[in-house]
Amino acid sequence: MTNPTLVKLPNGLTIHLKEIHTAPIISHWAWYRVGSRDEQPGLTGISHWVEHMLFKGSLNFPAGMLDKSISREGGFWNAYTHLDWTTFFETLPAGKIDLGLRLEADRMVNSLFKEEEVESERTVILSEREGSENEPLFRLGESVQKAAFDQHPYRNEIIGSVEDLRAIQRDDLYHHYQAHYHPANALIAVAGDFDTASLLKRLEELYGGIPAGPAVIHPAQAEPPFQTERRVEVRGPGKTTFIQIAYRSPAAGSADFFAFTVLDSLLTGPTSLNMFGGGGTSNKTSRLYRALVEKELAIGVGGGTQATIDPFLYEITITVRTGQSVDAILKTVDAEIGQLQQARVHPDEIARAIKQARAIFAYGSENITNQAFWLGYAEMFSSYQWFTEYMLRLEAVTPAELQRIAALYLLPERRVVGVYIPTGEENLVG
Repeated sequence: MTNPTLVKLPNGLTIHLKEIHTAPIISHWAWYRVGSRDEQPGLTGISHWVEHMLFKGSLNFPAGMLDKSISREGGFWNAYTHLDWTTFFETLPAGKIDLGLRLEADRMVNSLFKEEEVESERTVILSEREGSENEPLFRLGESVQKAAFDQHPYRNEIIGSVEDLRAIQRDDLYHHYQAHYHPANALIAVAGDFDTASLLKRLEELYGGIPAGPAVIHPAQAEPPFQTERRVEVRGPGKTTFIQIAYRSPAAGSADFFAFTVLDSLLTGPTSLNMFGGGGTSNKTSRLYRALVEKELAIGVGGGTQATIDPFLYEITITVRTGQSVDAILKTVDAEIGQLQQARVHPDEIARAIKQARAIFAYGSENITNQAFWLGYAEMFSSYQWFTEYMLRLEAVTPAELQRIAALYLLPERRVVGVYIPTGEENLVG
């Protein structure tokens, strides 16, 4: 395995390459710095919809042949839209990777956005949204997220609102594509069994002639924390009560993020930052599991935050045991957080939390597809150095720092408390 190579072409395209010769496989990712954070009111969900449209083909790669071509060569592919970015990837046998390289370079500029495909995909996405609305935790999470921000686009679900999905037109989608899908707003990340010089030459051939594109303005500004607790209630079908507590979390680029990650591991158990291929470890040693689940107040508890450009949310989600009260659970959560704020954590407990975080981090970094993912992902909110130093930064977290973080971020007046109240009815939609 060689050290990664980072190159920027004259048109602004960033290329990040990492040779890994453990298997004859290459994983190739195209990242764009556009996500729901870049959306204006009235156009929520447009980034996700554009991602869908890029699977509808071009004159060079008709939609019907794309999936068959990747599968025939023994590969797999997918794409994801997030708060801060959109990414597409192909993992293929090393000798077949040129198909993925040509495909991504082509759809950066040649995607068609046919009117009939736009309307077909509108139906698909509205159906996807409707399916999500059948889930209590989606309904609750959407309400909590909206209550947690007054202006920042992080308040919106990535899939967008029903009203906007019905109103967005083909020209809106195509304009969003032209404004954000170009070399100066993109990063190509490749890991696997290749020669760096040869692959770099091929990427320069494919992308070097594409114009840089217009300057991209990211309008979102970080929003200050609110100063009074906010509460939301959501009623819907089912028989289970859920609680979601959301605190504003630090941006990934903040030094506080690493201590916050250890704090999360202590409270609810470790979570994987790699949303496309991590493992999992038990959260039964976490403080809230012991206080809520073992004491039979809750059936389950989980939590986590995400690596984002601007401060986002640390969410604790609790499945309430039948017969237990929301107030009793909140009182227990506050007591556990209060202990972290008032007394320093024993170094042995920190060491266990870091050990768990190390394990889950390793699970999410071990194969070639995950290695290629990290080459691009870390660059979306910081730099690849953030990834390489991640464990060192966690291991440097001190008891005093954890106490400071808990006292700064986990305040009752700086949170949203959402409760899903079941009506007892079965959900007949779907």
